[in-house]
Amino acid sequence: MLIRIVKLTLKKENIASFEQIFEETKDFIRNFEGCLSLELYQDRKQPNIFFTYSTWEKEENLDDYRKSEFFRNVWGKTKLLFEDKPEAWSVNRIKSVR
Repeated sequence: MLIRIVKLTLKKENIASFEQIFEETKDFIRNFEGCLSLELYQDRKQPNIFFTYSTWEKEENLDDYRKSEFFRNVWGKTKLLFEDKPEAWSVNRIKSVR
């Protein structure tokens, strides 16, 4: 399993536009082959900073998603909303305590 964390820093005036894009696309992303979960987080003190947290069966699934026409279209719209360059990490879960 692969976990993908992406930090998105938006221009403050674009927060609502980003939330609308996420709302319109979340089901397609979540139902993309190999996507096990998708979550969206917002920083409590800097509301223009968001994080997406997704889990994928394997790295190839994430790669296929990132190469898809759907991703290119959505990313093309989303990147216009940024205040700063996005940051992304692909990580492995070592341990989970609940």
